Amino acid sequence: MGNLSSAGLPLMVFFLLLGIGFNGFASLKGYTFAVLIFAGVALSLYWPQYFVQIGDFKLTALIIPLIQIIMFGMGTSMSIKDFAEIIKCPKGVLVGVTAQLAIMPIIGYVLANISGFPPEIAAGIVLIGCSPSGVASNVMAYLAKANLALSITITSIATLLAPFVTPLLMKLLAGQFVEIEVLAMMWSITKMIILPIGAGLLFNYLLHGKTKWLDDIMPMLSMLAIGLIIIVITAAGRDSLLDIGGMLLLLVLVHNLFGYFLGYWFARVVGMGERDARTISIEVGMQNGGLASGIANSLGKIATMGLAPAVFGPLMNITGSILASYWHKKPPVAEGIPSMDTMHD
Repeated sequence: MGNLSSAGLPLMVFFLLLGIGFNGFASLKGYTFAVLIFAGVALSLYWPQYFVQIGDFKLTALIIPLIQIIMFGMGTSMSIKDFAEIIKCPKGVLVGVTAQLAIMPIIGYVLANISGFPPEIAAGIVLIGCSPSGVASNVMAYLAKANLALSITITSIATLLAPFVTPLLMKLLAGQFVEIEVLAMMWSITKMIILPIGAGLLFNYLLHGKTKWLDDIMPMLSMLAIGLIIIVITAAGRDSLLDIGGMLLLLVLVHNLFGYFLGYWFARVVGMGERDARTISIEVGMQNGGLASGIANSLGKIATMGLAPAVFGPLMNITGSILASYWHKKPPVAEGIPSMDTMHD
């Protein structure tokens, strides 16, 4: 109707009310966070000046501390026992981590090359492919009646490998788009992942069962942190996003959906059961957008390289919720293949 420039407030209110409405229905509750993210994105697209800088302080400086909070929360929910599953059933972990480190980076590289985007924005597509999966994949695996123990283990191993693997993959696949300093990126990811997860593991070991309030608050704190990261990135890269937003959305969607599809069939081809194949599908398709954003920020390219991760995060939560809901209604058929669920039995 030609009134797009003044539609910010109505769009925000629409998405907020939609989120409140979704929260009232069991079948739609899983989409609430994704809808609220759209409200936040509308806010930062219409009023970016409030999310770029406050006085002399640039809000992008919050991104890495926020990621460290999320990773600390991940660490507090883990224990050394989680890693014992690697010994019990190494095949599932090996297949899942291999699929994640091979499929998504290659798809990202192909999409970046055909995108025609400016080099730094194209490199962001490769970056999201080279990142490990995040906690969201564990939630979706649980909803999809997949193998939760396997999901947690793959996420943990891929995350701990990220400081070493992500910089090397970026150098190999994105070196033509931007200059990659491998050692500097390794240290940056170590600060964002290894140190806070290690602190979380130690915290869990020393105070397990004594800090229920922290267990209750960390998921909400993590969601708020992810939301704020996306808002800040959207505001920082607003102009580029408005120029290439539609095409970027399409390419990111293709990246995400191919991850699910190829992850599932890779697992089936190498002999994994239905339940484990679902797990690997979700682990491959859902990447840690927050970490990718932090890497882009540490390179000083949050307004360009950070755009693909900012779009990927909300989008994968929507597609992941739809896929998990579909699989939830179709319980996997037992096929006599060893499962890692013994950890939770």
